[in-house]
Amino acid sequence: MTTRNQSSVTEFFLLGFSNLPELQFLLFVSFFIIYLMILTGNLLIILITTVDRTLQSPMYFFLRCLSFLEICFDSVTVPKILAVLSTEDKSISFAGCFVQMLFFITFGVGECCLLAAMAYDRYLAICNPLCYPVLMNRQVLIQLTGGSWLLGLLVAIVQTTWIFSFPFCGPNDINYFFCDTPPVLELVCADTSVIELCTLMGTILVNVVPFLLILLSYIYIISTILKMPSTEGRKKAFSTCSSHLIVVALFYGAAILTYLQPKASSSAESKKLLTLSYILLTPVLNPLIYSLRNSEVKRTLRRTLCWKTCS
Repeated sequence: MTTRNQSSVTEFFLLGFSNLPELQFLLFVSFFIIYLMILTGNLLIILITTVDRTLQSPMYFFLRCLSFLEICFDSVTVPKILAVLSTEDKSISFAGCFVQMLFFITFGVGECCLLAAMAYDRYLAICNPLCYPVLMNRQVLIQLTGGSWLLGLLVAIVQTTWIFSFPFCGPNDINYFFCDTPPVLELVCADTSVIELCTLMGTILVNVVPFLLILLSYIYIISTILKMPSTEGRKKAFSTCSSHLIVVALFYGAAILTYLQPKASSSAESKKLLTLSYILLTPVLNPLIYSLRNSEVKRTLRRTLCWKTCS
């Protein structure tokens, strides 16, 4: 940030959906409802898995962390999107853009790593059940979740600080709805080939490597499940894993399409739509997926709703 004084740009303007003026109100209402659903659904998951004594296993600890991460992830971007849609002020300060990108990368990378940690948890629970309580103790849980957050923060600090050390001479219009790496780099008035290559390599590492680890874990998991003699045991094992697999497919599918797609093959508008699925679709579906496909969560939810209704 020391080179900020050399830059003529002190603020940016988020163009967002300014090319669709007639849809501003509809977009605002839609995003506001989705954001409320994200907050309500994920807070409900956190509440249920915290207060119910039967949901205190490592799997639900990771689920609480994932829901909390989803809330943080969307709270970095959605409120600013709503503010831009509801007012004429589309500006974001230089420092505000820096902070938004910093936290967006932190939570994004953290979620990639946390989903891999959840896959490792399921691998130990199904493939090595006798040693599971020892291998997945509280210390390991804290190390895995804390490591996910720490790695995300380190990647974010390095990448964001590097990007904002470049000079911004104008224009200062970001053809996006928040400060993400690719659209901000387009405004740099210097050679960005090195940082673009490093950013691509970093994206591959934090997206593809955890994804491959998840696939490897599930190869072993599915192989173990198929060898189970009990049909009921196989059904229960598949049930506990299917929710996580669906979430992984949604999150990584959208992330890979958004950040690893060649520039020439996608327009700015199509990339915006992909990013919306990345920051809105997955967080709003996660609570539904885990609550509808998990019998223990459904049972606890029914019991909680019944208790509130009856009281």
